[in-house]
Amino acid sequence: MRIFLLTLFLSFLGYSAYSSAKTDSLLAQLKVELSKIRMYDSQKEFRIKRLKAKLDATPKTDYNTQYAICSQLYDEYKSYQFETAYTYTQRMMAISKASNSLTRENDTKIKTAFLLMSAGMFKETFESLQQINTRLLSDSSKLEYYSIRERTYSDLSDYNNDKFFAPFDKEESLKYLDSAISLSKPNSFELLRHLGDRQIRLGQAQIPSKYYIDLLDHYPLTAHQRAMSATALSSFYPGPEHADDRIGLLAVGAINDIRSSTKETLAIFKLGQELFKQGNVNQAYDFIKQADDDAQFYGARLRKIEIGAVLPIVAAQKIIITENEKNKFLIYLLSTIVIATLIALVSFIVFIQLKRLKVKERIIEEKNVLLEKINGKLIEDTHIKEEYIGYFFNVISGYILKLEKLKRNVERKITIKKYDDVLLSVNEINIKKERETLFYTFDHIFLKIFPNFISTFNSLFKKEDQIWPKDNEVLNTDLRIFALMRLGISDVETIANILEYSVNTIYVYKMRIKAKALVPSDEFDHRIMDIKAIEVLSKSQD
Repeated sequence: MRIFLLTLFLSFLGYSAYSSAKTDSLLAQLKVELSKIRMYDSQKEFRIKRLKAKLDATPKTDYNTQYAICSQLYDEYKSYQFETAYTYTQRMMAISKASNSLTRENDTKIKTAFLLMSAGMFKETFESLQQINTRLLSDSSKLEYYSIRERTYSDLSDYNNDKFFAPFDKEESLKYLDSAISLSKPNSFELLRHLGDRQIRLGQAQIPSKYYIDLLDHYPLTAHQRAMSATALSSFYPGPEHADDRIGLLAVGAINDIRSSTKETLAIFKLGQELFKQGNVNQAYDFIKQADDDAQFYGARLRKIEIGAVLPIVAAQKIIITENEKNKFLIYLLSTIVIATLIALVSFIVFIQLKRLKVKERIIEEKNVLLEKINGKLIEDTHIKEEYIGYFFNVISGYILKLEKLKRNVERKITIKKYDDVLLSVNEINIKKERETLFYTFDHIFLKIFPNFISTFNSLFKKEDQIWPKDNEVLNTDLRIFALMRLGISDVETIANILEYSVNTIYVYKMRIKAKALVPSDEFDHRIMDIKAIEVLSKSQD
């Protein structure tokens, strides 16, 4: 007895080696596997396509071959897509009846019951199981039959979760589990898995199950079997002190579910719940959302309900965190602007004071060097803002000079009572030309910062729908609207005021252009905002 307890204790220590570093590594690996889901699914679809072609080429009278291929297709679909798998069980049933094979009929009913149980359809599962004549089943079929009975009652007990029906369901589950154990071959995967399940049903989860540990360490498991074993073993690590072990095992389960293209899965959902409890909301949302996608794809009704009760809560928390991060960024941005303004103000005052006091040239040069360093840092940090701040300072200074000149001219002419000349002086101001000059300068500075804007913008359209400036244009109105958006001016009324159009006109321009785009409207806006400035491009190339 002491040797047995020592063995279990050492096994516990071995699996407690799932440290934070190991857990982080497994979560990183899981993210990589998530990016390969389409690849694994494509491999499964390729196998399915070959089996379907083989089935189509099989004569209708060759019941044996047809049944064997349909059984293979069922195996491919049973944990992948409920409705298609169910279709093939119906076809297998038709073949069984046509060939007068009661054995195949019973085996097909077992497969149908497994699908109905996986989809969370308890009533239909029991109805299918009641139609099976167990006396005609082989030992392997009986093992599968009892395993389905056991899991159905176990899932029903978890679903009821009360003091009236759940105890009966749990008792029935244990009864059929014992029957499955008695039919399992010695040292087989089924025997160790059922013995481990029995520990879970009896609440014997204080010490990690030696059966699941043995499976994971010493048996050549398939990816699906490894996923089931790792997920089940995670139940033996309760409490916050074993969170890393639990998360690590669930990550192993989720990784192997992905590799086996299993959509009727539990590991990634439980993993998301664990991470949410620990405050890792972003990863929790990603994993639970993937679990929801899998449940939708498979057609697992009960699982969709479970996930649907959790996903909105996690999503809401993620939104709150995102908003908080946005607020922090806005505070940082405002602080930067205030500091930049203060620096500019201080620099201006220092410059005026130095000029008035006629400080020695050496001191002026030293201050200029200091100012150049400060300005260089500001340029590195806020390249785009610096370009346009300088541009608008120049424009405003020019207008101030023009206004000052006009003021003096008007004052002089009023003084000498040449009132008609005053009107002529005012009319010399060509507002249209000034605005064209403003747009022309804006366009050149914008393309200096975003030299790839026009080509990248047009890559979002078919060739015949692309928008290119004419020979005498730098940017046209269509391009200028989205150039302003790229600079962060998203308010339609502001854009309309800048371009001297009505708000409705700007809306019409935007809707007309987006309607021709190759991407959806929301994605189109994101693509525009992703266009890189020249400094960002050069850094990424380095």
